[in-house]
Amino acid sequence: MRHRFPTPSVPVLLLFLSSIFLLSSISISFVEAEVITLTSDTFNDKVQEKDTAWFVKFCVPWCKHCKNLGTLWEDLGKEMEGEDEIEIGEVDCATDKSVCSKVDIHSYPTFKLFYNGEEVTKYQGARDVESLKTFVLQETEKAATKAQLDNDGEL
Repeated sequence: MRHRFPTPSVPVLLLFLSSIFLLSSISISFVEAEVITLTSDTFNDKVQEKDTAWFVKFCVPWCKHCKNLGTLWEDLGKEMEGEDEIEIGEVDCATDKSVCSKVDIHSYPTFKLFYNGEEVTKYQGARDVESLKTFVLQETEKAATKAQLDNDGEL
């Protein structure tokens, strides 16, 4: 004897498919969240976060060197995801020229590290995830130590 299963109605099927679509779009947003886009509205507040390093890529969409980076910056963002006090950001200098002018950007891509709102250093090394990660970890540790010594000296 055959068992018949009820045929789902169209509204039930649509609800099912739309929930799958919604869940897949949510997971995509989490994956993209490792690199935070900074704008003229958010840049100052973000890089001034206390005890937080921001490693920021400054680019423009038309730059062939920026395009040649491919997914490097996103890959770095994923790699750095577990680091609590290190954020990976990017600024589009075509749309946020004021930010790029303020931090003295003249060529693309430019990578700069900020700590407690202060520019710490500019990265000029190899363009691979491991080199970038090593750089940001070492320079953040130096900046945090210096900030701690400065705070201790003020007491």
